[in-house]
Amino acid sequence: MLLRHCLLSILLMGCLVDSVLAELQLLTEDAPPTSFSRDGELQGLAVEVVRALIARTGDPAKIELLPWTRGYHLAQQQANTAIFSTVRTPEREAKFQWVGPLLIGTTSFYSLKSRNLHFDSLQQAAESGPLAVPKQWYTFETLSARGFKNLYGVTSSKNMVTMLRHERVQLIATEDLTLEDELASGGLRPDQVQAHLPFMRSAYYIAFSPQTDAALVERWRRALDAMHQDGSFAQIFRRWLPHAELPTATE
Repeated sequence: MLLRHCLLSILLMGCLVDSVLAELQLLTEDAPPTSFSRDGELQGLAVEVVRALIARTGDPAKIELLPWTRGYHLAQQQANTAIFSTVRTPEREAKFQWVGPLLIGTTSFYSLKSRNLHFDSLQQAAESGPLAVPKQWYTFETLSARGFKNLYGVTSSKNMVTMLRHERVQLIATEDLTLEDELASGGLRPDQVQAHLPFMRSAYYIAFSPQTDAALVERWRRALDAMHQDGSFAQIFRRWLPHAELPTATE
């Protein structure tokens, strides 16, 4: 009888441990308007969509704001972990399990309008003088791979914009989706900058670690499909980005 009670206790403890471990860690970065903290509360388009998916799937989960580099590392190493919103690229394809897209953005170069600069080719942009881009962004990787030698790697989008405002660089490279908030963080307005040469189109996803149960990931894909079908995804999206391109379907 004592042995039976001990075995039962061990089984119950194992179930409890499994239950705790099963909680999803959903990691995101400070990137308005998709995810950000205001008055201690996480907000943003992607945060709202992820909360809706948590409710629909019933999976226990916690959303946490982390620096991008830290979150990206954890999302590759730990089970029951995901990072959003993440650009899906050929180089990253095998590193994650993908749910989305949540957003589609276009990346362009931007200069101060007062400088009256003009560029007709990527080669001219590559020869333009210092070009600031956060070094952890996929944009930095892409431009490096295209042979840009004038990249000035910075630690954040705020630093990037501040350098542009003080004319320490000629250009920055960023997306239309986040441009207004990024400019505001560095003391600029959209009417003070000039767009040049759209050169990259990116789709943003929820990226689950390879160690996460594939059945759970598929459950999240189906839940996102259902949000598209009943219009709730579009309702959230239009509230945050009324003029942006609406993703119409999951993969």
